[in-house]
Amino acid sequence: MTRELDRVAEYLEHLEKEVQQSPNTLKAYARDLEAFVAFLGRHTGGDWTWARVDRLAIRGFLGEMHRRGLAKRSAARALSAVRSFYKWLAIEHDIVAPIARSARIPKLEKRLPVHLDRTQAAELFALAEQRASTDAFTPTRDLAMLELFYSTGMRLSELAGLDLTSLDLLSDQVKVRGKGRKERIVPVGSQAVTALRRYLTHRDALMASVKDEKRAVFLNQRGARLSVRGIQQRMHALFDGLGVDGMRVHALRHTFATHLLDAGADLRAVQELLGHASLATTQVYTHTSVERLKQVYHNAHPRA
Repeated sequence: MTRELDRVAEYLEHLEKEVQQSPNTLKAYARDLEAFVAFLGRHTGGDWTWARVDRLAIRGFLGEMHRRGLAKRSAARALSAVRSFYKWLAIEHDIVAPIARSARIPKLEKRLPVHLDRTQAAELFALAEQRASTDAFTPTRDLAMLELFYSTGMRLSELAGLDLTSLDLLSDQVKVRGKGRKERIVPVGSQAVTALRRYLTHRDALMASVKDEKRAVFLNQRGARLSVRGIQQRMHALFDGLGVDGMRVHALRHTFATHLLDAGADLRAVQELLGHASLATTQVYTHTSVERLKQVYHNAHPRA
């Protein structure tokens, strides 16, 4: 049993140091593999090895998740983690067990990305600008974050990890480190540049008295890097002011992509801006645009 658990720890270390997966991906894989190990322990009395796990165990694991009421997406992610782990076992430890591939991934319901329409986006920016008109540190910073999210389409973790050395306001661009530590250069729009310059003036004044975090772009009022949770709370405060229920920060990334494609941007260009490894991932936003056009058609056409 100890050796089997050591294999999992070794695999997670491989993902972190060699594949350089993001912290969120590592946590998800660790959680899913831990759940699978716990399932095997309960249903075999602890007498199992990775080589002896059969397809019935995989199906039983999926069935247990279903009975617990977990979403199909969660089950699919867990099965993907087990499959990836077995691919690694085959390469690194010559443990060949095709049973993970034999299980069918639960059919996922199609979900279109939640995004703001242009009217909602305009109202959100008007609210953020009105709050920032006080010229206080927090609302000025929040406006800069909002502008940068919408201007670049960067992920929450990417914005939280952004350093001053990656921000070039003379060339109106930012270097973003995305998933798998891959870097990409993304343009920064003029409105975002203006908001950032205004915020950085406040940041400089804060640093003159605090002298704590010197690298991070976005700081809290104590001078430390603003956390992912802190950014979420500030953006949700703006969403609440707009009266939009259930909106998450990732919706700003969806909004960025949808508005670009609606305006005729090239799909591959949007793929590069978002940092997607596969064009298929970006294509979901074309479906969003089609659905919007269908809605316009049904609302406007006399015989729709």
